[in-house]
Amino acid sequence: MDIQKECKRWVNSHAVDPETKADAVVMLDDEEKLLAAFGGSLSFGTAGLRGIMGAGTNRMNECTVRQATRGLGNFISGLGADAMARGVVIAHDCRRRGERFTMAAAQTLCAMGIKVYVFDELRPTPELSFAVRELGTIAGINITASHNPKEYNGYKVYFEDGAQISGEIAERIQTHIRAIDPLNVPTMEVEEAEKRGLLVYIGEEIDEKYLAAVLAESLDLSGISEQSRKLKVVYTPFHGTGYRLVPEALKRLSINVVPVEEQMIVSGEFPTVKSPNPEEKEGFAPGVKKAKEVGADLIIATDPDADRVGVGCLDKNGGITLLTGNQVGILLSDFIIRNLRETGKMPPNPAIITSIVSTRMVKEICAAEGVDYFEVLTGFKYIGEHIKQFEEKHDHSFIFGFEESYGYLKGSYARDKDSVIATVLIAQMAMYYKDQNKTLPEALEALYKKYGRYEEKVVSFKIGGTDPQENMKEMLSALRRSSPEKVAGLAVRRVGDFLTGEYTDKDGGTEQTGLPKSDMLHFTFEDGSVVIVRPSGTEPKVKLYILTRGKDKAACDKKIKNFEKEFGAMLQ
Repeated sequence: MDIQKECKRWVNSHAVDPETKADAVVMLDDEEKLLAAFGGSLSFGTAGLRGIMGAGTNRMNECTVRQATRGLGNFISGLGADAMARGVVIAHDCRRRGERFTMAAAQTLCAMGIKVYVFDELRPTPELSFAVRELGTIAGINITASHNPKEYNGYKVYFEDGAQISGEIAERIQTHIRAIDPLNVPTMEVEEAEKRGLLVYIGEEIDEKYLAAVLAESLDLSGISEQSRKLKVVYTPFHGTGYRLVPEALKRLSINVVPVEEQMIVSGEFPTVKSPNPEEKEGFAPGVKKAKEVGADLIIATDPDADRVGVGCLDKNGGITLLTGNQVGILLSDFIIRNLRETGKMPPNPAIITSIVSTRMVKEICAAEGVDYFEVLTGFKYIGEHIKQFEEKHDHSFIFGFEESYGYLKGSYARDKDSVIATVLIAQMAMYYKDQNKTLPEALEALYKKYGRYEEKVVSFKIGGTDPQENMKEMLSALRRSSPEKVAGLAVRRVGDFLTGEYTDKDGGTEQTGLPKSDMLHFTFEDGSVVIVRPSGTEPKVKLYILTRGKDKAACDKKIKNFEKEFGAMLQ
């Protein structure tokens, strides 16, 4: 394709909005920018689309949103008239162009005769998942780029069970998308869509039902003291969608919440943080200041679309300890099991589900407590699929699910990670331990003492080029061709290749993984350490998950350092 010619076509097209057109004009004489924007197309996968906003086939803009939506619409049309009548619900977060992308998607679907429900303003991702189930729609669309930098936006698709679409559905939608010219997608005017009853706005009524579902999953703390109930939580939404419903959920449970006012301002520019990521300490600075002012016990932060949550605990010296996603998963797993047993509310055949790249310590906790433990591939949709299987087979009761990437869920009202219920549970857990004169870090140390020390680290290697997805595939293929026998002085005992679906032991024995095929390699070492290599599903990065166990933190950290160094050399 002549990319300069294609860029000129965008400049001259009536389908391109003025902002995007101006962006295209600027790059006409810039070969590097042209190649980055028009040298490929955004890849549509199980995470939908995600990319930098701007002009081009490889960028997030109204044209590529309409193209993707037309592909989705063609898939839905193929399911029949009932699917089209059930419709699609659409939400967006705080990012720039979020409302425009939402309406571009809505107008595209309406032009196809597909009913659309649109939230009247920004909403958390988990509420979109809930709304799909509550309204009985065939699908949902969420315009969000999660915790990515402000230059990004994205497009996630959910299916009728409220979970993100499967790989098989994503491939079918992608096939439709490839056949569509992004500059030639029919749309329907908003007024006409409203008149025909194809475009319906939703809001407070869904909020109330969603909050009721969230609060039904809170735990019984009737046994703790009134003094412990006075725990004070500082909360920040990082300028995103949690600004209203997270504090509301806490207040309805009489939990004392203090907002970080400057970060309650909804803005896709994220003016007070370098990155709106609850994994990073920098964004917590205003919260730490507020916590010191009001004498708070902990700080909770949610990312822009309010599906992930980070936790910071003040120490006695006025510093902050940030808990990792794995550590919060460990604490919540133990707390939920403990609370359900103590209050006599443990359901039959309880089960916890986590991802294969998350800490193995929860497996130890479940074994000790008689709770069934399940591992799934990375991506909360796989946890959602397992919840669905439990409900269909009636063989297990789902009590908790989490991923190391700061995502947690209790309850089946949604099929995606939910920072609203997670925030409620974390606050309740802090109250529970406050009643025992313990902080959350102190409670975690007690669990390490009981089950052994576990430490984990995720390392990302950024992948460049015009086709980073292809580059990542080649990187994994190269590692398959020259699989190591020893790393960091430790022998590899088992290799799992999730493309073939097999584990291969050092003695040649094989076993099926029992999980869907995925471009991922899983190395188990003689000391029980695990290293997993996989391409990111949302960013041009190869991720290295290092999971260790040792006699103490120093021993684990040493292993992590050595694994990081040697696998890093292999992935260059």
